[in-house]
Amino acid sequence: MRHLFKIIVSCLLLFSVLPPIQASAEDETNGQPISAQKKPTLVKAVMCEAFNGQEAVNPAIVFPITIGKVYCFTYFDPVPEKAVVFHRWYLRDRLNSNIKLRLQPPRWSTYSNIQLRDADKGPWRVEIADENGRILNVLRFSITD
Repeated sequence: MRHLFKIIVSCLLLFSVLPPIQASAEDETNGQPISAQKKPTLVKAVMCEAFNGQEAVNPAIVFPITIGKVYCFTYFDPVPEKAVVFHRWYLRDRLNSNIKLRLQPPRWSTYSNIQLRDADKGPWRVEIADENGRILNVLRFSITD
């Protein structure tokens, strides 16, 4: 009986020193944690001169002011459930526009744009963020004469 008591006490001491084992729930098909599966995956993000149906037209990083508009195109695949993303447009590190966009399963492309004025010449960036504010990508570009 005393021997059994020593074994139990030894086991209790051993388990109190070891870190807890955490089970991770994973999807059997792709090995990703379940929490990661609920978020849309950004596959493509580009700045472009136009948006034609599902594709970006004339992607670039320098745009002339004369084109009138600049587009930020994003494509998400997969989109496991309805979600929201933001395109935050910055001119010289000042927030110019914060555009909320809705995504639908199973995949989704979307865009936002700005109308260009003479005062818009200079360095720009668009931060693509999820609904929790996590930045998914940053696109930098310039508007010139």
